[in-house]
Amino acid sequence: MSTSSNALSGSVPATVVSSPVHWGNRFLIAGIVLMLISLFGLLFTTNTEDPARPFMGWLIGVSFWLSVLIGMLFLIMIWWMFDSGWSVIIRRQFEHVISAFPWLGLLLLPLVYLGITDTETGKVAWTWMNLQADVAGGHGVVGEDVLYLHKAPYLNNSFFVFRFFLYFAVWIGLAWAFRRWSFQMDTTGDHKLVLRSRRLAAFGLFLCAFATSFASIDWYMSLNYHWFSTMYGVWFFSASIRAALSIGVLILFYQASRTDGLKGIINSSHLYLMGCIMLAFTVFWAYISFCQYYLIYSANIPEETFWYNIREMAKDGGKSSWWWVSLALLFLHFMFPFLFLLWRKNKENARLKFIAIWILVFHLLDIYWNIVPQKIPADNVMGYYARQFSISWIDITVLLGTGAIVIWAYLKSAASQRHIPVRDPRINESLNCHE
Repeated sequence: MSTSSNALSGSVPATVVSSPVHWGNRFLIAGIVLMLISLFGLLFTTNTEDPARPFMGWLIGVSFWLSVLIGMLFLIMIWWMFDSGWSVIIRRQFEHVISAFPWLGLLLLPLVYLGITDTETGKVAWTWMNLQADVAGGHGVVGEDVLYLHKAPYLNNSFFVFRFFLYFAVWIGLAWAFRRWSFQMDTTGDHKLVLRSRRLAAFGLFLCAFATSFASIDWYMSLNYHWFSTMYGVWFFSASIRAALSIGVLILFYQASRTDGLKGIINSSHLYLMGCIMLAFTVFWAYISFCQYYLIYSANIPEETFWYNIREMAKDGGKSSWWWVSLALLFLHFMFPFLFLLWRKNKENARLKFIAIWILVFHLLDIYWNIVPQKIPADNVMGYYARQFSISWIDITVLLGTGAIVIWAYLKSAASQRHIPVRDPRINESLNCHE
């Protein structure tokens, strides 16, 4: 293993280009083109049976990448809080990725604007925003719904928009501070910035936890505003950490393959420790998901159980398409990664890259499972039908477009800063990491 003493002696240039600049520009152009195509579909595609489906596709694609960034921000603060030495090099990679926060806020703005302005076409999946919308499975409209009236002080357009900007102010502000102080330390070597970062992490964890929990309530749980769960924010937190760790592993393999990156610096111990955290949050995600299901199942309150019923049963009483997605999440998003990550060897080599990709695929499926199934008003006995599993072209374009913009932001940041925080007081511990 390389001890990378050259990095400490100052032979690493102040600006290290991690990827040709033109590649970053290509990702940016691709991202803009894909998002413009998606925007056209969001505004002009008409589906008389399900006009809100393009809205859902946009929300899914941006939410996937937003969860990655939120998870990385949490991990940065956790590592600062616990003064983690082994993670210093990995923390720098995450600092580059979270530079994309402002762009993801910008990409979510079309949904917010559409939600507060479009009250006629039904393209907005947040049905509570339109007080004249029919209540699925009920009688009357949203503005006369007793359950909505009790939640109206929280679920109203002006407060929703205020919270939207507040959440991103928290995420962007924390990301800006941690990035700024980390990069300043490379130049000044002022270790007072370490204490400053640790103090901010102690306070920022609470801010980020509140912002993340309430954002998941606003954007995802309120899609079915009749339903509520006090564990929903924790589900989103655990899912975000899993996604962040998986993207982090892929970045490590990418950088470890580059002579102008982290080749000779990343070793099997870094991968092993990342794999251990992936295993821990695989169990935590399953624990939260099961507890939420078990508590609602045990209470057996119709206002709560319907959320799972529409994810299991079709209108004829048989198994719906979501039933098979539910089984996939149980056995392929939990059981398989859990068993796979138990073996030490699987956490020390390229097999970890395989399971990282696997987790990301099923993390996306988990987002589908939480967002897409909704009650849609219909003229039948139940008064609604549940949207079934499907993949639309706008799901793909938004996912790829947002991902291209995130990669551009990462490459842009990585090209302007050192690959490793060479003056961090615990850099030697990270360079010589052993479990």
